[in-house]
Amino acid sequence: MPLRTLDSLGDLAGRRVVVRCDLNVPLQDGRITDDGRVRASVPTLNRLLDAGAKVTVISHLGRPDGAPDPKYSLRPVAVRLGELLDREVAFVDERPASAAPGNADVTVLENLRFDPRETSKDEGERRAYAGELARFGDVMVSDGFGVVHRKQASVYELAEVLPSAAGLLIAAELDVLERLTARPEHPYTVVLGGSKVSDKLAVIDALLPRVDTLLIGGGMLFTFLAAQGSAVGKSLLEADRIPAVQEYLRRADELGVRLVVPTDVVVASRFAADAEHETVAADAIESSSFGADGIGLDIGPRTAETFAAAIAGSRTVFWNGPMGVFEFPAFATGTKRVAEALTEVDGLSVVGGGDSAAAVRALGFSDDRFGHISTGGGASLEFLEGKQLPGLTVLGREG
Repeated sequence: MPLRTLDSLGDLAGRRVVVRCDLNVPLQDGRITDDGRVRASVPTLNRLLDAGAKVTVISHLGRPDGAPDPKYSLRPVAVRLGELLDREVAFVDERPASAAPGNADVTVLENLRFDPRETSKDEGERRAYAGELARFGDVMVSDGFGVVHRKQASVYELAEVLPSAAGLLIAAELDVLERLTARPEHPYTVVLGGSKVSDKLAVIDALLPRVDTLLIGGGMLFTFLAAQGSAVGKSLLEADRIPAVQEYLRRADELGVRLVVPTDVVVASRFAADAEHETVAADAIESSSFGADGIGLDIGPRTAETFAAAIAGSRTVFWNGPMGVFEFPAFATGTKRVAEALTEVDGLSVVGGGDSAAAVRALGFSDDRFGHISTGGGASLEFLEGKQLPGLTVLGREG
């Protein structure tokens, strides 16, 4: 998908550039717990600053329901951005609609979603808000891949109001996603985890004809086990998705895709970090010490090694979703083993999804040990599903 690039904006010396980043980072007690998305925004901002532009950064954070809420303020993000850029960053704590453009080299505006028009379903309201945001720039750079699947004022209408182009992050994300869909090197393995199989059905549908191996972990594995006739105790189960999963199992067999469902799981007495737990065969969850009350919280060690071997033998690997409840150390082993295997891939290894990215960092892996850590989240999944993303479409138009 050809997009307008930064070069299409011409000489930026002395010009004002509004940059739509995705700085939707996790906060705890006002502190950033994972600054990956902030760091990912730095290359584009440095490129613009080196070109002599004055930059105004705009982003959302969380879901403040269209009204100011201190716990969703971007102020901590502005502080961290200043540290990463090694320069002073001004912060405007008023709503963007009422703030006046300043003269700082870098300015961060307060959370866009403090104004309900940012996410309004009314195109006129979104366009009016985009017009107010346009006061801060002569041109607009879109660099938040995590929001390009949303038709929101700062993503879509602003890119129509001002001359616009894709930033370096969007260009990099798009290149990786096209390598995963249009030109993957084989063997090609996809690892899917996370809690709900319903979140991944469309991705499975789109990728099955393209991949060689599909590995299933996380909470979604229990719906696969149930689809194969196994009892899963109190493990997460989407019973209404069992027929769809059975169809994917059939299709995988028909296509010659190796679809691997865990052969062992770690079962706990309850959902808690200090819960009693044991490893059992995947088809014997209710035969554990906890009986029908057992809850699966991680893939087992045999499965983890099976997954690692499949990953190690691949040239392209896409991983989306943890293998277990990695936030609890006792149930992080499967996720850690998959992460380790990805660092050893001789080819392209892609960590996709906010939970997977947070997991690898929480488990002590540095970003540079992977081929690419995506910031795209749901937007990346929708791209892989084959959907048109409005925030990309608007950057590919003539004008």
